[in-house]
Amino acid sequence: MHITVIGTGYVGLVTGTCFTEMGNHVTCVDTDEAKLTRLQNGIIPIYEPGLEPMVESAMANGLLRFTTDLADGLQRAEYVFIAVGTPPGEDGSADLQYVLAAARSIGQHLQQYAVIVDKSTVPVGTAELVRQTIAEELAARGADIEFDVVSNPEFLKEGAAVNDFMRPDRVVIGTESERARERMAALYAPYVRASDRLIFMGTRDAEMTKYAANAMLATRISFMNEIANLCDQLEVDVENVRKGIGSDSRIGYAFLYPGCGYGGSCFPKDVKALVHLSKQQSFMPALLEAVEERNEKQKHVLFEKISRYFGGDLSGRRFGIWGLAFKPETDDMREAPSIVLINALIAAGAIVAAYDPVATETAAREFPAEWLEDGRLTINKYQYDVLKDADALVLVTEWKRFRQPDFGAVKELLRQPLIFDGRNQYDPDRLRERGFTYFGIGRRNAVLS
Repeated sequence: MHITVIGTGYVGLVTGTCFTEMGNHVTCVDTDEAKLTRLQNGIIPIYEPGLEPMVESAMANGLLRFTTDLADGLQRAEYVFIAVGTPPGEDGSADLQYVLAAARSIGQHLQQYAVIVDKSTVPVGTAELVRQTIAEELAARGADIEFDVVSNPEFLKEGAAVNDFMRPDRVVIGTESERARERMAALYAPYVRASDRLIFMGTRDAEMTKYAANAMLATRISFMNEIANLCDQLEVDVENVRKGIGSDSRIGYAFLYPGCGYGGSCFPKDVKALVHLSKQQSFMPALLEAVEERNEKQKHVLFEKISRYFGGDLSGRRFGIWGLAFKPETDDMREAPSIVLINALIAAGAIVAAYDPVATETAAREFPAEWLEDGRLTINKYQYDVLKDADALVLVTEWKRFRQPDFGAVKELLRQPLIFDGRNQYDPDRLRERGFTYFGIGRRNAVLS
């Protein structure tokens, strides 16, 4: 099959590359010539385990190519995936300018029937806008070309996106066209051979499903963070509470891990967009607003614990931070809790040394250059270097390599054996036995005055 993917960001590149694994011919189209040049030279713009060798193999076998010319990319296209960004506006709404620009370009260049697939996360009703936009451009050309528009939202976890695509929990397809339904079923058949995980519904239903899924996961995280903060006040260990409620089959353990807040390109943006969409319908989304508010406050919890421990004066204090990406197995720092923490620490006069296994370059772009130049912030290449003469270790991202560190070395390098654990990775009792003072999120912490 011949597939065109518009957009070579996270979703577009993973989607296009994974389709080549089943022998499909994929053309990825993007307006960023510099990015395409890097891709053609084998330089992948994102960190995603397993993706780079797949891209190299697909290019070497003639199954994957990149171009800035959409007209060329559409010549043999049977499927056209729109996988461009939908950044949040100031009011929280999803910005559809890139989606509709892609739709206009499709209408201007489409030569034969194709299934147009909305892969981007978009508000309810976007498929109808895309259909209308393409139809208007075709009419302006005087071209009588049939097409269908379907919604096929992505459910890819950063850090596990390749596996999620190749072995999906489900593939949601929204369409009112039987012809498009048959085409989409044929396209995804190799990915759902073990069981029938294709779920068909209307386009509006599919668009809402994506937002509802992310909002539910964000709600579970914010709920558990709220419980953890209460556990802090009641001298209760939230880890025992988590096990107790997670063992209930109606609840389960997934996304019930308290911490210093969620980030990334999906949850924050999608919750805000759903709040905005609700208010457009004169519906007040009280629960969703509470989820968002709790998360924003949660990103400040680590700083508040640190500040209280040092009596509110952090001038000249040094902190070693493990983890900058918003989650493990990615270099994505969008909406990352580490940004909030580091900004607050430096604003309070502290000095920060940080380490992340893959987000070093991202971090260098995220923070002001003057901080890196004058030494207020250093981004180290080695995990233990950030701890030298630091007043505390602060764990922000739960990378596997942080789970069982050499606590003897940690203790020796720190000025004092003090750990602030933003992801509850460590056993408080064992650390106290080793002479550490420990603060987690709802973990029977040392007393803060």
